[in-house]
Amino acid sequence: MGMAKGILKRSEISEEYKWALEDIFASDEEFLKACDDVEELSLEASKLEGRLESAKQLKTAFLLMENINRIVEKVVMYANMRFHEDTSVSKYQGFVSKAQNINSIVAARLSFVEPEILEMNEEKVYGFINENADLKKYKVFIDRLFKEKAHSLSKAEEAMLANVSEIAGAASDIYDVFAYSDMKFKDIHNEKGERTPLTNGRYAAFLKSNDRRVRQEAFASMYGEYGKYINTIATMFIANCKQAKFYAKARKYNNSLEASLESRRIPKEVYDNIVSVVNENLDKLHKYILIRKKMLALDELHMYDIYVPLVEETHKEIDFKQAKQIVLEGLKPMGEEYLSVLKEGFENKWIDVYENEGKRSGAYSWGPNGVHPYVLLNYDGQLSDVFTLAHEMGHALHSYYSDKTQEYIYAEYEIFVAEVASTCNESLLIHHLLNKSTDKNERMYLINYFLECFKGTIYRQTMFAEFEKIVHEKIDNDEIINVDDLNNIYLSLNKKYYGNDIISDDEIALEWARIPHFYNEFYVYQYATGFSAAIALSKRIMKLKAEGVKDYMKFLTGGSSKDPIELLKDAGVDMSKKEPIQEALDLFGELLEEFEKMLSE
Repeated sequence: MGMAKGILKRSEISEEYKWALEDIFASDEEFLKACDDVEELSLEASKLEGRLESAKQLKTAFLLMENINRIVEKVVMYANMRFHEDTSVSKYQGFVSKAQNINSIVAARLSFVEPEILEMNEEKVYGFINENADLKKYKVFIDRLFKEKAHSLSKAEEAMLANVSEIAGAASDIYDVFAYSDMKFKDIHNEKGERTPLTNGRYAAFLKSNDRRVRQEAFASMYGEYGKYINTIATMFIANCKQAKFYAKARKYNNSLEASLESRRIPKEVYDNIVSVVNENLDKLHKYILIRKKMLALDELHMYDIYVPLVEETHKEIDFKQAKQIVLEGLKPMGEEYLSVLKEGFENKWIDVYENEGKRSGAYSWGPNGVHPYVLLNYDGQLSDVFTLAHEMGHALHSYYSDKTQEYIYAEYEIFVAEVASTCNESLLIHHLLNKSTDKNERMYLINYFLECFKGTIYRQTMFAEFEKIVHEKIDNDEIINVDDLNNIYLSLNKKYYGNDIISDDEIALEWARIPHFYNEFYVYQYATGFSAAIALSKRIMKLKAEGVKDYMKFLTGGSSKDPIELLKDAGVDMSKKEPIQEALDLFGELLEEFEKMLSE
């Protein structure tokens, strides 16, 4: 065992539960060689600067760029994923720095390509495409390039921005090391009174404890530590907001939100819709909070009471083998072909399963084109972990199909649709478990779990989105903002969203400080839009069966070949409208009514 009870060292984890990063690079030496190789290749590519004067030269530039970007992708992902295995290993901290540096150098050397294309006459560029059949696949890319011309800069300016990209990401990098490696929380006492370490990875599990003392202790320990460093974290966060403002202004956008949405080809009304529709439906969340207060029989409901299951879990601890089987059964509506790829991922070490000392908390899916996707978990045997597995494998298979189907330049799907495939998997799984449930308590548990998904994904993430919007607007408008402002903004939103039947503890004002997604500005709203789209799509798959799956596969294989909104329309849902969000919240209301009715029976 490691120094912490229950948490193993990396070396103590069985190899079968570790991801196979050797599929990217067979060894660290191979990684270092790739770093050298890609530097040389980028130097070769830079010699084309000022020479994109023919269809042949344009083709050469594109092919070199693709080759270089494929290697950079592998370099960046390998370094980061090795680092995430154990963030205390200085060797891999060094690899991350090296990868970032290379990424920055390469980006600077290739930064001439787009400005040179934009400097050309459009007719000339499209003439090249018509002249050379190999260039036809780049037409959509070229179309988008000219469409975004107003936000493109000169070669010198693009090179400068590329050169400072490493500095621009510093706040995020510092936050990761600080939060996951340096920050140590005060030990708490578990249900048996045993001294137990608190980590970012374990915090959520402690908040679900039936023992209120454990929940309160975990809450106090977590925010006690964040409170010690809140000025430092506020400085990091504000710095990150300012870099977003810098890039927005540099690219001639009016503000950071516009820069984020337009560059991803998302209409502004999508962001506005999620915030306004959720605000119109806060009464449903308030009702759920009141039910929670009554069921827990508490005179005062506190923020540390908000995650404890209202119905005792009927499932015993679920081992990882069982978890994989449950996911396979739940995703049967997707058809055999989809399931066969899912099994491939399960059997071929795509997944890093268990928590170990120093491992990055949470879960994600990532992986370079031409290898296969990877999934990081911190699996703990809870039903929620089974849903996390379904979720992350949704991401993984989305990447798998996009990479397999699309040309490299269109293989990576846009962030806006990133949460759709993952959440669609969760929705299919919950419907499967509800349909086969015969026990009243089990059904109540599952409905409660689904209600929690709505609360955590639509309501909470929209609250985050509203927080981001307020803070970035202030910074974009050159208002001075400090740690007290951040705390007050967050606390007031918390009170608005959760209502009067819960006490918004002073500590919850610090919650913004522990949300890593805020360092990827305007990302979180997409959890809420993605969840809404996924609810609509899962209903469609269950109703239309093979036809629904066929439409959905157009989306999964689409990559970024079309704008995100259009890809979702192909699958059968229009996220430029309010209706899918309202439909999802209507389902939340219906489930809430069923839950309340079952309570009174």
